[in-house]
Amino acid sequence: MFGGYEHPVLSLAKRLVNPLVIFISLIIAVVIEQQKFDGLHLLLGILAFLVASQVFDGFEFFEVSNLHGTGIVTHGRNLLVAWALVLGILSAVGAFSGIIEDYNPRVLLLWSLITPVLLFIGHSLVRTYLEMLRSNGSIRRSVIVGANELGHKLADRIHQQRSLMTRVEAFFDDRSGERCENELKNVVFGGIDDVAAYVARHEIDLVYITLPMLNHPRVLDLVNSLRDTTASIYFVPDVFMFDLVQARLDNINGIPVISVFETPLTGINAVHKRVFDVAASGLILCAIAPLMLVIAVLVKATSKGPVIFKQRRYGMDGDEILVYKFRSMCVCEDSQVVIQATQNDARVTRIGAILRRTSLDELPQFFNVLQGTMSIVGPRPHAVAHNEHYRKLIHGYMWRHKVKPGITGWAQVNGYRGETDTIGKMEGRVIYDIAYLKSWSLWLDLTIIFKTLKLVLKDAHAY
Repeated sequence: MFGGYEHPVLSLAKRLVNPLVIFISLIIAVVIEQQKFDGLHLLLGILAFLVASQVFDGFEFFEVSNLHGTGIVTHGRNLLVAWALVLGILSAVGAFSGIIEDYNPRVLLLWSLITPVLLFIGHSLVRTYLEMLRSNGSIRRSVIVGANELGHKLADRIHQQRSLMTRVEAFFDDRSGERCENELKNVVFGGIDDVAAYVARHEIDLVYITLPMLNHPRVLDLVNSLRDTTASIYFVPDVFMFDLVQARLDNINGIPVISVFETPLTGINAVHKRVFDVAASGLILCAIAPLMLVIAVLVKATSKGPVIFKQRRYGMDGDEILVYKFRSMCVCEDSQVVIQATQNDARVTRIGAILRRTSLDELPQFFNVLQGTMSIVGPRPHAVAHNEHYRKLIHGYMWRHKVKPGITGWAQVNGYRGETDTIGKMEGRVIYDIAYLKSWSLWLDLTIIFKTLKLVLKDAHAY
């Protein structure tokens, strides 16, 4: 049998299938267009291979469940997003270097069109092969020591993720009766002392230990008893006692550490987010420059004060930043006490009321995005005074600062836009902000942007 966490076929596929298909697709496009595959095409192919190996690594394309129902739609959507990112990065490199002019545009167009089709076929073939291996019995057999809630969750996850090619054969626990999870009472094959014999007799490949560390003498005895088997042994810490945000396993010079709360924007994810922000905000600013000029003239002509209002906010990791807005009030408050705008607020100018209702006052924040202090999508930044007030009242309030604040966010498109005049409203906003951290993806960002556009066009309740 095979050891490790993933099936070798799956592990190899994740690293090679996508970049290799993209490289082969380029060769096919060149041949179809009756061009010579020269050094320039080889350079493009190698660069695409390297970029794709990073971009596609952030997506899951090889789950067997994706072959059915809505999974196909999700798979196709993620595939197009990943391929668009690769094309965007390659186009930017080609444009800045000037080398893109040396390529035949018909080859590039054909390559961009046939690659998603070939990728989809490649993914389907890998998943079909994995399912065939599973049907033929090429699957790892495992047992779980600990008939508790954690063991139950682990068994469910193993069952759901068919690409792991693993089946849970039995549970073992010294506890019995009411002390066992109800769903596991009938599948407990014995106590901890029975594990080693069962593993040896049934050729078990994996042993997952979900016992609490308080039982460490028993755990040590169990591990020692398994030394005479070839089973891989995993200890599963009960991290579910925490409110997990981007939990993952890492190591520090060989010492394993588990993150229970971390930003989703690490490694290549941070690059994807920043590239998207710079490209999108640059294009948007070019498109709305005339509108911003008109707004600036109207703000200056209708009330006294600066056109741009700058207010101190908390940015990523709680660092203070200056957020730009078109001034919509006759005052510019940025003190220790900041009163939120309310409906029919006397401080709001006539032009300001329109700007706030349509969210046009937020347009200068695209300059914040270019600066790198904000993102297009993320938790909305609050005034420093509001942060200091609510962080003492709402558990986990500061977690929302593990990503850059955004011009729009998940909370705003789910009804938490405008004034948060009660602790309940602010708690609701924070709940959605933390949910955004837990499930971040570029597709979620695009979804929020489209929802925001729809909201701005229809919603007349902001003030």
